[in-house]
This record gives sequence, C-alpha cells and structure tokens, in this order.
Amino acid sequence: MRIRLIIFAIGFFLFSAISYAEQKEVGFLLDLQGPIGPAASDYIHRGIDKAWDQRAKLVVLRIDTPGGLDTSMREIIKDLLQSPIPVVSYVAPSGARAASAGTYIVYASQIAAMAPGTNLGAATPVQIGGGFPLPKGPGTNDEDGKETKAKGGKSAPTMAEKVINDAVAYIRSLAQMRGRNADWAEKAVREAASLSAEEALKAGVIDLIADDVDDLLAKLDGREVVVLGQTRRLQTSGLALQAMEPDWRTQLLGIITNPNIAYILMLIGIYGLILEFYSPGVLVPGVIGAICLLVALYAFQLLPINYAGFALMLLGLGLMVAEAFAPSFGVLGIGGVIAFVIGSIMLLETDVPGYGISWLLIGATAAVGAGIFIFVLTMLVRSRRRPVVSGPEEMVGSTGQVIDWEGHAGTVRVHGEVWNARAARAIDAGRQVRVEKIDGLTLVVQPQSKRR
Repeated sequence: MRIRLIIFAIGFFLFSAISYAEQKEVGFLLDLQGPIGPAASDYIHRGIDKAWDQRAKLVVLRIDTPGGLDTSMREIIKDLLQSPIPVVSYVAPSGARAASAGTYIVYASQIAAMAPGTNLGAATPVQIGGGFPLPKGPGTNDEDGKETKAKGGKSAPTMAEKVINDAVAYIRSLAQMRGRNADWAEKAVREAASLSAEEALKAGVIDLIADDVDDLLAKLDGREVVVLGQTRRLQTSGLALQAMEPDWRTQLLGIITNPNIAYILMLIGIYGLILEFYSPGVLVPGVIGAICLLVALYAFQLLPINYAGFALMLLGLGLMVAEAFAPSFGVLGIGGVIAFVIGSIMLLETDVPGYGISWLLIGATAAVGAGIFIFVLTMLVRSRRRPVVSGPEEMVGSTGQVIDWEGHAGTVRVHGEVWNARAARAIDAGRQVRVEKIDGLTLVVQPQSKRR
C-alpha cells in the first residue's frame, strides 16, 4: 500500500512539473487586423491579461491595419508599455501594413518585426472634419491665410500645430524608450512618410525581418529585451504559439461600434419610442426602441462623435415627427429632413478608415424620412378636399324617413339612425324629409315634395 502511495506521489509531482514546464513554453498570438477601435483595444487588453494568467513567455502581435482612433491606439500602447510579458509587433503577412496608428504601436513594442513586402508609416494625425493641414510657415495657418500673432510679436500656435507637435512628442518618446529611429518617426508624423520592410530595417525603425511566424521565433531566440525595467533573454526555440480568437464580447463590441450599425440602432430606438408614445400599451416598439437607443448611446460614447451633428439629427427627427402630428404644409418636414441630413454628415465626419457613416445609408434614411413626411402631407391635402362625412355639417341636407309623427314633432330615421325631429307642420309617417339644421339633439326637417 505504501509503495502504491509513493508511486502515485512521484507520478503526481512529475506530471505537475511537466505541465508547469509546458505552460512556461506557451506564447500568445494576437491578430490586430482592420481599423483600430474600441473592440481592438479591448481585445489586446484582455489578450495580454490572459497571457499573463497562463504564464506565457511571449506575446506576438500580428498587425495589418490602415490606422484607427487615437483614443483606442493610446489604450493599446498603455497595455504594451505596462505588459509584464515581452510583446513583439509583427507586420504580416506579405502585403500587410502598419499605417497611421499602427506605426505608433510598432514603435511601442519591445521588438518590432516585419514580413517582406509590408510597409509602415503615414502617421499624420487626423481629426473629425478631416485632416489637419501641415504648417506652411510662421503664423499662416488660419483660415484667411493671415498671420496670427501672440503676445510679444511671436506667431500663435494653431490647433493643427498643437496636435501635430503632440503626436511628434508622443512617437519620439516611444522611439527613445525602445532605442529606435526617432528622427524618421517625426518625419512619419509631419510628412506622412512611409517605409518598406527593408528600408525600415536599414533606418533602424524595426529590429528584424521574418518570412513567417516560425522564422520570427527562430530569429527572436536569445535576444535580450527590457520589460518593466528588467532585462530578459528570450527563449523562443520550440515555443508553441497559441492563437487567441476574439470572443463573443469583442465581436459584439466590434459590431455595435461600427458607425453604420450604431447609426441604425439609434434610428430604430428613436422611432420605436415614438411609436410607443403614439400607441401606448403596445410595449414591443418601446422595449425594442429603448434597448437599441441605449446600445447606440453606448457605442457613440466610445466613438469620436460630433455632438452638434448628433443634436441636429435629433432635431431633424423631431421636426419630421411633428409634421405628422401638427401639419404645417411642409415647413416642419422639409426643415427636419435638412437638419437630419446635415447632422448625419457631421456626426462622424472623419478621415480615419472604417469610422465614417456611409453616404448611401444617410441618403436612404433621409429618403425614407422624406417619404413618410410627403405621404402624411399628401393624405392631409386629400382629406381637406373630401366632402364632410361626419358631424353636424354632414347631417344638414341629408334625407330620411318619418317613423312616427304627432303634431309638430316625431322621430325620423337618417343614415340608419333614429333621431328626434320637429317641423313647422304635421308630417305623415313614411314620408321622406330633408334635414334643414340641427338644434342640439333634435333635427329640424322639412317634408320633401312628392314626385308626380
């Protein structure tokens, strides 16, 4: 019995040691593809956390991006700088790029690598409403081309200069931290310069070129990196990379932060609430509308929206709805369509790839709103041209039949309804009468002449 226990204990410890050794030999492969936004930053953050929990030795960040949002880029860079695990940025496969925000991420990584046939650069920042124009000279960046002077006769910095200088300082600090070419980094920001993989290696922008992931791991083996102030030697020979796929949360975040999806969700939310207010108690439009509107507002909170454009959209929708309830012969409806289109254009007018609203979607939505408004206006005009079919005005001139009569009063049937009636003289039962006017709930009638 004791021998069995000893054998079991030895086997358990050997199994634990082997499992621990295998765990230490794990690396994580994260793919940063497409525009960089809230979903990408969440994916990188949780990927690094998971790699640390599983004691991974290395994180390889495979990059193929045209750029993205500045806020999301900075969140990713913070995670890279604070990562307790070495992070290798790898622009791959051939034909991929690390443009704009991707260049900053490459500079922030402990090791930067590229595959043949890739490129990086073009890191000039852009803002909502288009890119910043580069300074042309001292104090000549205002809209009229006039020189703007600050106190002391010196040129006052424009907003474009402030943003570009901030971006230059940021990427230079990353270059200096990682020992890379800071001068070219500044050129990539100020002049939107780009480099191929071979040129980047010669210029000291990246550390190595690798044909594929296996070649990358082979070339990383034995290299020294600085992680949180400590020097480490990479041991990547035989390292198994574990690819981390985006989970449902990241995929959902990627869907709702798509500007076109967020735009549609907002419209569904607003129209759903309007239908609920118009027909209280239906519940379904109100519940769906409230959910969609809250999800859209959450997405807009993560996206760099223009709040003036958002307010114009709400105003436009409100005016179009008001046209249906308080017809103004087109004034409210036309104004609503114009405000809605202008607001939609302003909402996410940005040069960042993947973060603009489709013109086709804006046009289709505006056309639907205008169609509803025109339909309501047409129905209003037609209703005014129709003869009156209800109320006192409709009863005057109608004909009916006397049911019974005594003296100057009796009852008559008009439009299938029985009314009290009176006349200037007696009328025989069954006689046809014509309604002259209505006095309260009594009809004043006159007998029709008998046909010969």
